[in-house]
Amino acid sequence: MAAGRAAERGRKVLLVEKNASLGKKLLITGGGRCNVTNHKPDPRTILPKYKGAEPFLYSAFSQFGVTDALAFFKDRGMHTREEAEGRMFPESNKARSVHDVLVSYIQQGKVEVATGTAVSGISRDAVSGLLRVRLADNTIVSAKSCIVATGGTSRPETGSTGEGFNWVRQLGHTVAANSAALVPLSVKDVWAKKLAGVTLKDIKLVVYQDGAKQQVQKGKLLFTHVGVSGPTILNMSKDIGELLQYGEVVVMLDLCPGLDYAMLKEKLQALLIEQSNKKLKNALGQIVSAALVPAVLELSGIAGDTPNHSIRHEERIKLIELIKSVPINIKGLLGRDKAVVSSGGVVPEEINFKTMESRKVPGLYVVGDMLNIDRPSGGYSLQLCWTTGYVAGTHA
Repeated sequence: MAAGRAAERGRKVLLVEKNASLGKKLLITGGGRCNVTNHKPDPRTILPKYKGAEPFLYSAFSQFGVTDALAFFKDRGMHTREEAEGRMFPESNKARSVHDVLVSYIQQGKVEVATGTAVSGISRDAVSGLLRVRLADNTIVSAKSCIVATGGTSRPETGSTGEGFNWVRQLGHTVAANSAALVPLSVKDVWAKKLAGVTLKDIKLVVYQDGAKQQVQKGKLLFTHVGVSGPTILNMSKDIGELLQYGEVVVMLDLCPGLDYAMLKEKLQALLIEQSNKKLKNALGQIVSAALVPAVLELSGIAGDTPNHSIRHEERIKLIELIKSVPINIKGLLGRDKAVVSSGGVVPEEINFKTMESRKVPGLYVVGDMLNIDRPSGGYSLQLCWTTGYVAGTHA
């Protein structure tokens, strides 16, 4: 978007891409569906999601916000639809639709594209003031302005390997340590790994460290072959990663957050009496997800074939306590290759967000995942890219 916008202003624009084709990372976002943005058109509702960066981002979002991003795609034939928690996806349900709109926009703007071309560094000529972009073959491209949009270090197989941080650091910028963020978790529990592919909705997750409650969230959880993922887990992952540096972390799952202990006790007792001659494993599926029943029984140590009328009082208590607090022992965060985004980057204080130009290097613009701005999953990362890319492209 930055390159296309700059070209609209009548200046010659060269887009340098080290991959053989454009948009490699974009095509895998959102599981290949591409969560375009989040439907929060009022800057006052979306900016708090960027964790402390509101004062910096207000000017940029005033120039190009959520409404502008949705209109940009709609005007080019790509309609969107809203899903849970305001997530906006292309109606086609394919990231390719987003990719094609952007590539067409670049072509219409007559942007020169150099794919399969790696950059080795950027410097500034002290005499002319021009920025000198050195390519891997030692060719030098001189320009009045240069937009760095190389992204962070998540999913390095797509080309996001962090070179951009080195370039701007050498130019004098402060770059906060880059690490994986919004990343799935690996767990120690074998029972959890057996549930790969199972999704739990509307559950409560409570994070504990050394018995002390650290964080509470409600939402969706997805079991994987190595642990857990899903929007809620991703949004908690950075904090959990920090906690793991100081000790063991356990995430307790409340499978029935809509029922307190007494209400759940009453419901279970009534069910066991009503279906007294049936087996426990069949009755539990009416309280928790059927896919989770084997795990609950395994953790409780109660045989699933036990008739409901034979369940002892202490066993009922154990079941109730377990349903309200299923323990998942966290092993760690998965690597950058599984991260949705990475944290860290150029500190906001060194960027003029009215233009996205560097306050240290005239003519240098920094956008998107290059910036040290935390955000949750749900379309916020791409909106940051659309917004900062537009602003940089307008002023470069």
